[in-house]
Amino acid sequence: MGSLLALSRVIDAINDRIGKAVSWLILLAILVSTGNAIVRKVFDTSSNAWLELQWYLFGAAFMLAAAYTLKQNEHIRIDILYGAVSRRKQHWIDLFGHVFFLMPMATLMVWLLVPYAFSSFRTGEMSPNSGGLILWPAKAILLAGFVLLFAQGISEIIKKIAVMRGLIEDPFPETETHAAVAAMKTEETN
Repeated sequence: MGSLLALSRVIDAINDRIGKAVSWLILLAILVSTGNAIVRKVFDTSSNAWLELQWYLFGAAFMLAAAYTLKQNEHIRIDILYGAVSRRKQHWIDLFGHVFFLMPMATLMVWLLVPYAFSSFRTGEMSPNSGGLILWPAKAILLAGFVLLFAQGISEIIKKIAVMRGLIEDPFPETETHAAVAAMKTEETN
């Protein structure tokens, strides 16, 4: 299990760096959007390339930060049910969800996106919009995002098993929702 935990730490470190770095893409997308709007209003001109660049930047931030969001335990879940059970049951729910939902979906997406992205790259696929950008970078970002999510899923499964076996401390001993439900239960008993 030691080598698996080492692999998990490497995956976490990679996704941590990427997640923090791509957060700057949101600022860049805002600046491009603002510049595009100003140029369009002041000079009555625009380019589809600027609009598509906004989409690329936002898409890149979203896709490349998905694995970081999973690592930070910030993905959306059914909090009413999840928060009402013990932390041990939450680990089982997370493990079940990772193994039976996250990993099959991420695997399928990687499987489908590899030929999709490489075909676009090989043909030099361009946007159908006049003055638009090349499309393969956007498709490659999709692929990269799901590869990172797949890797982080592996890391999360390793950590869940290690926490449940008592080999490592729980990185998130109480989720916010669990704490809120516990506080509500305490108030109800008082």
